[in-house]
Amino acid sequence: SLENQMENWAKQSEDPTKKLLHSEDLYKYILETSVYPREPEPLKELRNATASHPGLTFLLPCEIEFYQLQQGYNLEMKIFGNRVEKYHYTFQKSEKRGVDLLNYVCDIQIQHVMCRANMGTAPDAGQLMAMLLKLINAKRTIEVGVYTGYSLLVTALTIPHDGEIIAIDVNRETYEIGQPIIKKAGVGHKIKFFESPALAILDKLQEDPKNEGSFDFAFVDADKDNYKNYHERLMKLVKVGGILIYDNTLWGGTVAWAEEEIPKWMRTSTKHLLDLNRSLAADNRIEICQAAIGDGLTVCKRLH
Repeated sequence: SLENQMENWAKQSEDPTKKLLHSEDLYKYILETSVYPREPEPLKELRNATASHPGLTFLLPCEIEFYQLQQGYNLEMKIFGNRVEKYHYTFQKSEKRGVDLLNYVCDIQIQHVMCRANMGTAPDAGQLMAMLLKLINAKRTIEVGVYTGYSLLVTALTIPHDGEIIAIDVNRETYEIGQPIIKKAGVGHKIKFFESPALAILDKLQEDPKNEGSFDFAFVDADKDNYKNYHERLMKLVKVGGILIYDNTLWGGTVAWAEEEIPKWMRTSTKHLLDLNRSLAADNRIEICQAAIGDGLTVCKRLH
């Protein structure tokens, strides 16, 4: 049934890395052997706070039955931390209409579960980020897409006391979940948070000539349709020798699937990421490494 398909996809979406490794035991081994023992306590606390926060949980009641859709059913749902805040539909007394809406509702449920899973940086990806930040002695960074702030806290804990992070997200509400933990860790002073679409802030930064080539590092985990736009702006802001990282570039493995195998709601993002991956591979201004960590990380070093 569609409900069973929805439940199966939701289970697969609980951790995107498992989908890339195709082994829950192997991923558990990596985390427990190399990642969790070295994960700073503030990051553990933020990861647990994100996982347990009731405001980040949205589940459509599975007891909705097809007969209810035939008889007429009112549904309201609020998507927390996403662009769309609320859906309100009345299911009509029509078998065909019921089928269409059940498919749509299932897609919305799957989209939210996947979106929630992918919005948080995987702990092993955070570990790699911290190492790269240290290798280049990063001091001034940009983060596009913050969510509850795991990757932001990784950066804040790693860069020097007088370092600076320009953090941009359209939703302050999710950022505020992690903010008390960031403050308690003593690194909140390094962060300048902007609640805004990222392109507007990046364009504003470019207006000041002093910002050109002044950033050491950039991390992007945001709307996939704008990744290429972010890349062009960040290439002007990040210095030669600096690092840019793009998250979700393997998108649960869907970049290698046939289109008909990809859930409909994921197809547009998958196309954008396929385009991005081709573009980055052909960009002679950067050296790249696409790593099967988290949901796929593409690490770029600016060459010129």
